[in-house]
Amino acid sequence: MTAAYEDMPFSELLHHPAATTRRLDAVRALRLRRRDAEDLALMRVDQMERDTTVVDFTSRLLAGLVRTENIGALRQALPEALPWSAFLPAEDIDTLLAELVDTARGAVALDNLSPIALLLAQWRHSAEIYADPALHALLTREPEGDLGPVPAPGAAE
Repeated sequence: MTAAYEDMPFSELLHHPAATTRRLDAVRALRLRRRDAEDLALMRVDQMERDTTVVDFTSRLLAGLVRTENIGALRQALPEALPWSAFLPAEDIDTLLAELVDTARGAVALDNLSPIALLLAQWRHSAEIYADPALHALLTREPEGDLGPVPAPGAAE
């Protein structure tokens, strides 16, 4: 295999299914672009199973490092895996690692990696805020003046 994936229009699969799927001999997956919806990915089941094995191993390795209290190794590897983590405060790094291990464990058990992607996106956004002093100051300052009445929980507005 020469490339991770190949990009092509969804219509290519519809018009030439055999030729399109044969391309999976040269790439891991096909990214099928659609005009009216999110793109799709097409891959062989054996490739999906290999990818799942790697993700499962990685999350278990991560969890094992935490269980053995080898947080130092995780902390050391984090800037390589997530370069933007350099902008997070030290206490947030500890929280990120704990949340990542718990989320990875749960996601693998459910065969659903979306929670890991969501968690990483949330922490990346936090790093973006810390990296921009003006944005950080704006988001962490005390509000000015009275913000108005707040209805009681459950009360009609």
